[in-house]
Amino acid sequence: MTPPRGTALLLLVVSLLVMLSAPAYAGWDQAPPPEEPPAQPAPVQPAPAERPPATGQPPAEPQPPPEPEVSVQEPEAPQTPVPSGSGGESSPRSSDELSLPRIDFDFLEGELDLRVNRLINKTFFEGQVKYNFIEGDISAFLRYRHYGYKRTTQFTVFDSIEFDDIDDSVSEDFDRVRGTLLLLQWPYSYTQRTFGMVELDQISSNKRPTGSEFFFRRDQTNTFMRVGYQLGVPDEARSSAIAGETRARTARLFSAFREFGPGDFTATSALTYGFPALGDFDYLKFEFEVQKRFDVSRRTFLIGRIRGGTFPHIADAETDALPPQPDAIDFLAVPRSETFKLDGSENLKGLDDSDRGTEQLLTTWEYFFPWFLDSHRKVYKLDFQNWYWVLYAGLGTLGLDREVYTDFDTYIPDAGIGFESSFNLKKYRFFLSGIVAQALKGDGGIEARISVKSYR
Repeated sequence: MTPPRGTALLLLVVSLLVMLSAPAYAGWDQAPPPEEPPAQPAPVQPAPAERPPATGQPPAEPQPPPEPEVSVQEPEAPQTPVPSGSGGESSPRSSDELSLPRIDFDFLEGELDLRVNRLINKTFFEGQVKYNFIEGDISAFLRYRHYGYKRTTQFTVFDSIEFDDIDDSVSEDFDRVRGTLLLLQWPYSYTQRTFGMVELDQISSNKRPTGSEFFFRRDQTNTFMRVGYQLGVPDEARSSAIAGETRARTARLFSAFREFGPGDFTATSALTYGFPALGDFDYLKFEFEVQKRFDVSRRTFLIGRIRGGTFPHIADAETDALPPQPDAIDFLAVPRSETFKLDGSENLKGLDDSDRGTEQLLTTWEYFFPWFLDSHRKVYKLDFQNWYWVLYAGLGTLGLDREVYTDFDTYIPDAGIGFESSFNLKKYRFFLSGIVAQALKGDGGIEARISVKSYR
């Protein structure tokens, strides 16, 4: 059975057409009103030539010169920067930038993340496509987001297809998730905000057991609600994804990214409940993440992170719903996408392990020291401006029972060295990051990861 790739690609095409054909923000496309020329002062009439006094008459008293008229100009109203799709910008952008849609992409471990967005009045439209060149996975998202004074409202529809392996049966063995969600955010101040989300997922699996000629198909529904709280700097994508869209988050290789400045910290927690009455899963999940930047000197800094998660409640899966050749995680009434993993660019970077678990605890530390800063070093057509070397170390554990927290033999350490730099290419700016790391326990080898992030 061939997976419906056309739906995801169609959603991509529709989103791109909407983004490119939609009129730009009302205040951007309209030509600014012509400036009124300042009022010119009234011309001063020259004083008439003095005539000699008549004979026998006293001379006239001298008259004071006429006072010049002073024109007062009203001060021009300052320009108010228009907020971008990710939370605002500090200065207005040029007309050349406003005439183009904003495009961000990430290339990480063979994964491309492309986003096209437009801001129209107070409504933000975004189309996103994620494609993995190695695994063949593809996901498409279409978002509508409205920015209010006290609340931000986002509505999203998406279609995602994931393949297990690239082989001759790649078009027949897949998992597909189609869903929609409503995400609300209430900012109380610059450093405090709460989240609320309701999501409905339709999960379809098409599997062929090893050595069998028949396929096993499962159709399940996952309906869940999530509430979250965040304290600290906003727009930190990795921790914000805990309380928001987990599936659509943009992966980050390192923690230091734009808005994470000196002395900043972020603490995020979220509670997710799967409704058994409206779906096929019954679980309660809690997860958290804390990040803190420590400035060692004027040019060097250390970023520490602690992340964890647990399932206070999780039911057993029905036996007739088990897939062929089930793993240990399949016996629990929770979708795989909601469980935890220990490897990957956002977890232990030197570990390559596909295991899933319900209990997770890890910590990572990244020490940044510069090679050069605020410079212009040309490499071909690339203008490198900053370059940091990064020393990395991590430690974490994963399992299906809470005993893993006290069993120190289950903890896996890893370490590595990497870099993070920024460069310009014409009108675009990029972050380039890379690391070589290895787990210090087990039979795993060296893991090399690279990330490219564009922004305007």
